[in-house]
Amino acid sequence: MAARSAATNIAKQGSRTLATAANAAKPPTAVVMMNMGGPSTVPETGDFLSRLFHDGDLIPLPFQSTIAPLIAKRRTPKIEKQYEAIGGGSPILRWTRVQGEGMARLLDELSPETAPHKAYVAFRYANPLTETCLEEMKRDGVKRAIAFTQYPQYSCSTTGSSLNEMWKQSVDLGKGKGQEGQDEIQWSVIDRWGVHEGFVDAVARNIEASLQTYPPEVRDSVVLLFSAHSLPMSVVNRGDPYPSEVGASVSAIMARLGNRNPYRLVWQSQVGPSAWLGPQTSDAIKGLAKKGHNDMLLVPVAFTSDHIETLFELDLEYLEEAKELGLTGVKRVESLNDSPYFIRALADIAAAHIKSGKTVSAQLGLRCPGCTNEKCGKQKAWFKSFADKAQQQVSA
Repeated sequence: MAARSAATNIAKQGSRTLATAANAAKPPTAVVMMNMGGPSTVPETGDFLSRLFHDGDLIPLPFQSTIAPLIAKRRTPKIEKQYEAIGGGSPILRWTRVQGEGMARLLDELSPETAPHKAYVAFRYANPLTETCLEEMKRDGVKRAIAFTQYPQYSCSTTGSSLNEMWKQSVDLGKGKGQEGQDEIQWSVIDRWGVHEGFVDAVARNIEASLQTYPPEVRDSVVLLFSAHSLPMSVVNRGDPYPSEVGASVSAIMARLGNRNPYRLVWQSQVGPSAWLGPQTSDAIKGLAKKGHNDMLLVPVAFTSDHIETLFELDLEYLEEAKELGLTGVKRVESLNDSPYFIRALADIAAAHIKSGKTVSAQLGLRCPGCTNEKCGKQKAWFKSFADKAQQQVSA
């Protein structure tokens, strides 16, 4: 009996070894982690801001090509000081790589038929840029890729902009070969996941850990301020789904927490004089302080890792303002960063996407009612074309 068991184990190990060897010979299934990015060093700040303010999907400006470089140049010295204050650059690339590598290892186990998996990074405004990511994938011989947004909630200004850039750069790369797009890669898209139970649980666990730092007698009365990056009202009014999707995340997290604490959804990072989603996080803290609230917990609900919006805006600006108001109980929940619960959630989301066989979601194909951006329509049609090709292959 023992000999038979040992033989079985040896056979299993042999099968795993053969599978590993076979996978090593295959080009990887690419999982492209798309995000805004941030300058890794202070000298990169100017280029980062220039790309950001040139992006009409994120910040629509009149006469954008003329005004954007002027705004970027004017703001660069101030933002450079902010990056210096948080250690000399943004840690978002480091955390994205940690998250991606951990996800890919788990995904090899969850979806062995599509292994090996490799995480790539495509930042919209900082290195590695989308075109850099595509060149790396080309060198690796990638045939299948998943565009995996790292914004949990969809906005045309964030996920939409990254997908527009992925479409544009892929088409430009393909044209160099005389092709309409990088057709040797079969693309699919994970475009939103703000109510996924793994993401909700990971955020809730960090909130619970922070609540434990308050005295038991005030713990259930701590006001949770879920802080998300704001949007111009011009974007909201054309039908962008972001506000409702962030609200859905907050509701799911509160349900996971048992709805014990009072809470509000607030918004940060407004730029310029035009109307944006409110209330602003800073104003909410001041308003609640006037109403007698001392204990507030800031929760970054739309950010998946630390970067300037958490490390400077929340930690150095808003928490310092709270101290100046005499508040002693305002704190910030730790970002997801290297949370094993979050990394597992990313792997589960990707594995479920692969298993579904879907190329794009029903939501991705719907343009905002007030959309006038032709790039958006072309991008959506381009990603959908991969679903049509896959269907043709199945039918053949």
